[in-house]
Amino acid sequence: MSEANQEKFTAIISEKNGTTAEEVVTRLREMIQKGELAAGDRLPPERDLAKLLGVSRPTLRAGIRSLATVGILQSRQGAGTFVAEAEESPTLDSSPLRLMAALHGFTSDEMFEARLSLEMSIAGFAAERATSEQMTQMAEEIAGMYASIDDPEQYLVHDMRFHQIIAAASGNRILTALMNMVATILFEYRSKTVKRAKDLKDSAEQHRSIYRAMRERNASAAREAMHDHLVKTQAAQRLEVDDNFPDGNGQKKK
Repeated sequence: MSEANQEKFTAIISEKNGTTAEEVVTRLREMIQKGELAAGDRLPPERDLAKLLGVSRPTLRAGIRSLATVGILQSRQGAGTFVAEAEESPTLDSSPLRLMAALHGFTSDEMFEARLSLEMSIAGFAAERATSEQMTQMAEEIAGMYASIDDPEQYLVHDMRFHQIIAAASGNRILTALMNMVATILFEYRSKTVKRAKDLKDSAEQHRSIYRAMRERNASAAREAMHDHLVKTQAAQRLEVDDNFPDGNGQKKK
């Protein structure tokens, strides 16, 4: 680990002291936003980074996994974890949306409707524009979903990556960034309740239907499959998500 990187992490540690995965996410995002970590930079080894941040290694892994899932970090086998290049991570800061949600009491239904509108459009574009490499990546994530049906937390990672790939395949960075803002918040809440998930095999089948439409370059079928998937997802997760999202009065539902 270079002295320059050591100084970057030491500086931020002197300002804050937290122990949760969410705090790890916050600190690393701040460093990227301030330019203290640039696109392409490799993170220090896990042991060193956990020590510098003052967190356990499992907590660090959870934070890094969250950032990797939304495309901010990239794990490369045998090489380490890197800050994604700008063109590979069109994710906008979700803080403004989070603040608006707190002020206006956005409901889970509103968040899902926003995602539904965005992802249906994205699915249509992706069916027409996805590269063969992106198609292969989608297939790999679906295989990962089936392999992790009995591991909800790992399933969620593959689920989010699948949607991230479709977003990138749309070729529209604005739509992708907007969708990622919504998806980032939904992922954070979902990760807290995913262990309660039921019938993940059906969810995997829904994702496969989306992939098939993409592979056939059928934009209409892709939009329909995405609509069907997200509506079923909303119904399946309603009890889990509503426990964490505020209701119309800004209060968490009970």
